[in-house]
Amino acid sequence: MKTAFAPRASAILYDILRSGSYTRPFLLPANICPIVPITFLKAGIPFEFADISPDSLNLDLDLAEGLLKESAGRHAGILYAHTYGDPTTPTEFFRWVKERWPALVIIDDRCLCIPDLQAPESPADATLYSTGYAKIVDIGLGGFAFLQDELEYQHQRLAFDADRLKDLETTYKQSIERGSTFKYRDSNWLQTDAVLPAWSDYVERVRQLLPTTLEHRSEINAVYNSLIPAELQLRPAFQLWRFNLLLAHKEAALQKIFAAGLFASSHYRSLVGIMGEGTGTHARDLDMRVVNLFNDHHYTVEMAERTAHIIVGSL
Repeated sequence: MKTAFAPRASAILYDILRSGSYTRPFLLPANICPIVPITFLKAGIPFEFADISPDSLNLDLDLAEGLLKESAGRHAGILYAHTYGDPTTPTEFFRWVKERWPALVIIDDRCLCIPDLQAPESPADATLYSTGYAKIVDIGLGGFAFLQDELEYQHQRLAFDADRLKDLETTYKQSIERGSTFKYRDSNWLQTDAVLPAWSDYVERVRQLLPTTLEHRSEINAVYNSLIPAELQLRPAFQLWRFNLLLAHKEAALQKIFAAGLFASSHYRSLVGIMGEGTGTHARDLDMRVVNLFNDHHYTVEMAERTAHIIVGSL
């Protein structure tokens, strides 16, 4: 197994996509981070969305299996993402896919999970992590991946312009907010090269920061757990990246949080009809109710307490 290291995880994804001469579509979960399908668009690789399971909140494996069987040989691969950093991995599903279609590429996107610096025992062709902004370990940069030796992988050197990245972010966020079709225009938005620390220094930095961030998140989560009714909370597996709630009137709660000078988010929208075709009913249902409360180093215990009281007062 080989290791890839880049300024951001999307650069590694781009390298994977450009290295394999793929012409058939990949399956992506409908609630994926928008930068993932945008990376596919930049690489010129087709994709289609598949809905999430209402139980697992991750890619609906029965649906994915049905799509693969229905048109055997039509897909080049699957990108599986761990919703809100859920650590569970469908290893048996990956194994079944590789046994039936050995050439079908499986990309296991663990960018919202705890970064594991040990190579996984996984049938996936690529296991992808991030330590960029707003990730479990946030050092402001860095993505890495463990790649099966037989996976074609060549580093692509691209020109980069930070202003073009800002333009892209503005454009796709507007499309998502309006529910309108995103029209991709290629530009130098993807940073594939930068001055990175030595791999050994990077590993050490991640290892040093991990206990601190986990301790802080545990402290903040304890506040949310104690003050917010359990029936509003997602299962513990989803509560490490951020603390996630399902609220019937989420917009009103978000407005009150922002009005108090506090923060929360609402990830991730179904991208069906915005960035591509496919199914996304359950992804839309989740988006209509989910609120992500912050628990990283930008948030204090006092801020968490105020946020929780606003949530409870909004019920």
